[in-house]
Amino acid sequence: MGECLEKFSKKLSDIVTAQEEVIETTQKSVKLKLQNFVKEDVKRFKDVRKEFERSSENLEAALSRNAQAPRGKQHEVEEASNNLLNTRRAFRSGALDYVLQVQTYTMLSLMEAQALFFQQGYQSLTELESYRKQLSEEYTQLVLNSAREKRDMEQRHGAVKKKDVSYDDSIMDFSPDAPNGIAMEGYLYKRASNAFKTWSRRWFSIQKNQLVYQKKHNITVVVEDLRLCTVKPSSEQDRRFCFEVVSPSKSCLLQADSERQHQSWISAVQNSIASAFQDRRDDNLDRCSSVSAGSVRLSAGEPEPSGREALEEVQAISGNGQCCDCGEPGPDWASINLGITLCITCSGIHRSLGVHFSKVRSLTLDSWEPELIKLMCELGNTAINKIYEARIDEITIKKPHPSSPRQDKESWIRSKYVEKKFIHKLPETGRGTVLLRSSAQRNRAATQDKPNTRPALKPKPNRATLPRLTENNEEEDLSGLHPGALLYRSAAMQHFPLMADALAHGADVNWVNVAEDSKTPLIQANSLAACEFLLQNGANVNQVDSNGRRPLHHATILGHTGLVCLFLKRGADYNAKDIDDRDPIGIAIDNANADIVTLLRIAKMNKEMREMDGTPSGDDTYHDIFRDFSQMASNNPEKLKRRSADMK
Repeated sequence: MGECLEKFSKKLSDIVTAQEEVIETTQKSVKLKLQNFVKEDVKRFKDVRKEFERSSENLEAALSRNAQAPRGKQHEVEEASNNLLNTRRAFRSGALDYVLQVQTYTMLSLMEAQALFFQQGYQSLTELESYRKQLSEEYTQLVLNSAREKRDMEQRHGAVKKKDVSYDDSIMDFSPDAPNGIAMEGYLYKRASNAFKTWSRRWFSIQKNQLVYQKKHNITVVVEDLRLCTVKPSSEQDRRFCFEVVSPSKSCLLQADSERQHQSWISAVQNSIASAFQDRRDDNLDRCSSVSAGSVRLSAGEPEPSGREALEEVQAISGNGQCCDCGEPGPDWASINLGITLCITCSGIHRSLGVHFSKVRSLTLDSWEPELIKLMCELGNTAINKIYEARIDEITIKKPHPSSPRQDKESWIRSKYVEKKFIHKLPETGRGTVLLRSSAQRNRAATQDKPNTRPALKPKPNRATLPRLTENNEEEDLSGLHPGALLYRSAAMQHFPLMADALAHGADVNWVNVAEDSKTPLIQANSLAACEFLLQNGANVNQVDSNGRRPLHHATILGHTGLVCLFLKRGADYNAKDIDDRDPIGIAIDNANADIVTLLRIAKMNKEMREMDGTPSGDDTYHDIFRDFSQMASNNPEKLKRRSADMK
């Protein structure tokens, strides 16, 4: 018993001794330190903070005075600028002192003493040993990092005093791929829309294709979609470095702190248009699915078809497996304005006729735009030969075969396409017939006219006709129309064989219908393939109607993004205005059609870049964007359906 009590007493004495050591250590490491911290360090810290806040207020005031300096008073501008430089230097120096004071504190000795006490007092606390070792390592690393940071700060402190603060390093470069999603940010002055027109300094940023600003933590959206806005310098203001962001619903006047910031922000808003489109385009391409078997089997976003892809698509059409003129199997050449396939011999003869008769392209060597493939699939050798060889049984000339001499093939081709000896002649009666007739007039005409050489026109299967061109889904006899009027009506109906028939009979591809606001077949056509067919045959993409509107105006009004893309690629004038002084981009902005606004602005930017750089081909990004839009319009048109509710 005595031995046991002696051991317990010894252990208790050791614990009491350890406890006294802990208390003494705590007294030295915590209490005295805290008292000294409260009496001296906190007061010194507060003084440094007050000095920092005073410097911050002085900088804000200097920035405000610099912004308010009038453009015409040079002495005030220089005084405000010098004051801003001095204040900015003092602010940065004070900021470094303030940060240095914040980082000086230590408190590890108490934890060491507590760990030692509990280890000696009770063995169950030994699990803290690993944690204590880890904490010690972290503390050692923290000391090393702190020493390095202190050294770096001292170096920066000295560099700031020597630095030319007239260069504002707070300006960010435009970065659309920034990890945080913020492409550009910084302070700007914003003029309020109230009666007082006050100016407030806010933190602005470009993120998620929007222009926003923050006051403390709340975010206010200035522009919902940057693709629908324009930005321009504002030289009418008395304040310097002003620019204006204009959206369809409002305008916002902003002011930068310097000319460099002014230019950076204007450039950032302009560049965000292309960046915003790229984000949307990538999103669309991720969701694109395969097209149906009846359409071109390509997905939007893939490279333009070439080689075997175009060959298989075109040769699958009726009659295209043999040369249109001599019947040689496996033709790998095509006439794109006629819509036929040719062997290599006949293609050479077609090329010698000139592009006003035949435009020859290789099905295996050349790249093919999706709208051109759609056009080739709408026509074909069978349909074209029904037109150009309609009277082949009535004449004595024999059609060549694959082994016929070249001279025989050339004679046949010239007779067929240049002299047009084998087509049916249009009836002389009915030339100049009024184009748009009522149902009663059509019924009377059907009973009075002599038998027709051309059957009544019916809409193609599964292809809706425009409501302004037919009434009550009735068949309309167009056999009495002259070629120009026939081309006009068949273009609106998207009846490709009849369009080819009208052109074969000498229709003017730019025929003007004075009864319908002097519109042309290209304006009436409402599909990519129909417009491509007319353009390949010489249609004028900039011909105006009686309202001063061009095909690009009409496509923009209808919200037909694919046609806008096609017309721009063919040289449509995006700056042309109608009699109401409206240009296509203004119409697209009013209709809030971001896709068309994007295409028009990219085309404009590309032209400006070509003029500045002197390069005829333009920017690669421009070609990539237009290629992707063309493929989407041809293969996935539902992605681009932004039509107006009223199809005028």
